[in-house]
Amino acid sequence: MPSSHRTAAQRRPPGHRLLVVTVLGFASGLPLALTGRAMQARLSMEGLDVATIGFLSLVGLPYTFKFLWAPLMDRFELPWLGRRRGWLVITQLALAGVLMLMAATSPADATRAFALLAVLVAFVSASQDVVIDAYRTDLLPAAERGLGSSLNVLGYRLAMIVSGGPALIWTDPNQGGGWTSPEVYRFMAGVMVAAAVVSALLLPRSANAAAPKTAARHDLIGFFALVVAVAIGFGLTDRVFNPLARALLPSAPKWADLLALLAGIAVTLPLAAFAARKARFETLLSGLSNYFAQPGAAAFLAFIVLYKLGDAFAGSLMTPFLLKSMAYAPAEVGVVNKVIGLWLTIGGALLGGALMLKLGLWRSLFLFGLLQMASNLGFWWLAVNGKGVMPGLTIPAFDWGFVKLAAATPVDGGLLMVIAFENLSGGMGTAAFVAFLMSLCNQRFTATQFALLSAFASVGRVWVGPLAGVLAESIGWPVFFLVSTLAALPALWMLWWLRGPVRALESDPAAAKSAPGADD
Repeated sequence: MPSSHRTAAQRRPPGHRLLVVTVLGFASGLPLALTGRAMQARLSMEGLDVATIGFLSLVGLPYTFKFLWAPLMDRFELPWLGRRRGWLVITQLALAGVLMLMAATSPADATRAFALLAVLVAFVSASQDVVIDAYRTDLLPAAERGLGSSLNVLGYRLAMIVSGGPALIWTDPNQGGGWTSPEVYRFMAGVMVAAAVVSALLLPRSANAAAPKTAARHDLIGFFALVVAVAIGFGLTDRVFNPLARALLPSAPKWADLLALLAGIAVTLPLAAFAARKARFETLLSGLSNYFAQPGAAAFLAFIVLYKLGDAFAGSLMTPFLLKSMAYAPAEVGVVNKVIGLWLTIGGALLGGALMLKLGLWRSLFLFGLLQMASNLGFWWLAVNGKGVMPGLTIPAFDWGFVKLAAATPVDGGLLMVIAFENLSGGMGTAAFVAFLMSLCNQRFTATQFALLSAFASVGRVWVGPLAGVLAESIGWPVFFLVSTLAALPALWMLWWLRGPVRALESDPAAAKSAPGADD
């Protein structure tokens, strides 16, 4: 990118930009586990069944629809702090408040209320991600996006270590520090308040491209039209499709719930698109039109959905599999899967970013995708052979103040091997994938377009949960993990088909304008 076209933020020293990206990654990753695997652990320990836990993964739905309200964050600038920092502070304080409410609600006694609060956490967290993704994309020039995405994953995974690993160890009745799950959630709320203070006082103002010049009235009306459309879709699913599906499949209630969910999606998405057009939601429509104007745009979206699908399928019920089926202790899972495993993910992300400098974008995506697919076979092996097959190790008792083990904890060797491979390959794949998403964005619509792309990327992580839960109960864990391995093949085939357009993105986002078509 010529220096005359670089923003003021991009002219800052590289080390400063990369530090900011790491800090923002931490803020983004902290709330995710609290509605993901950490929440699954809480639900598992409170006795909920696997299929129900699978359906509760739908609390992450806002991550797949965040592009619908992202235009408001492109269009409106809050006073004093600027377009990006202002929204950051608002969303981080809102997260702190909702986490406090979630701490006070029991998932076993008030499952519906707990689920609704988890949806609200996911909504605000997805909104924070919209701003962070836009800020990061505005901040980094093309040459720094591989390393920048690696450091973003570093911060992201560090936060997940805090909200995942220690949280499981804290709440282990035999090994931990005697914390309850509500106390963990209140502690995380305090961390989000601290993040808001950092965003307000320490992050530099981003001198990004001018906000889209659209009618504010149309954007607000368009957003509320979308909310109404989604509410109608939810009502139809709850009051019409669910009773009808249960009447059609009276002996298979979980499959009936899944059928009703799919019918609701099939109605809600076209209804939301119709509402956006009729209400003239201009920032959303302009941002999407700008993205779809580039050659191969639709094919890129399909690839984005598929690339992490196999990985998401295997990981969607990882915590219930380890805690309930394999009968590992919470502290053992916390140490291996949430602490050691996430550090390995960070190592994989940093290694992936370094390799990208040599391999380029397309070869990195392909190689790391192969490794992600192979890692799913490790869980198949674990499900078939059980624990105790390989020699393990013992983690000595420790007390670091913020987390402790009351006694030495044995760690299964098979679990350690499988988690190590899965996290290393997943970190490498994520680093390449985030760099790929950034390369597709136009700065005038960064929030809208990155939200669209990352929403499609999260489809697997969120939407496969209900199907995964029903399948795992129906066909068993070994076959389930073989299915998850096969689910990774379509992305690799499609990446080979798209090698020309992807290679055209390696030098600069503007190259997408002149890239060959998706059929190259």
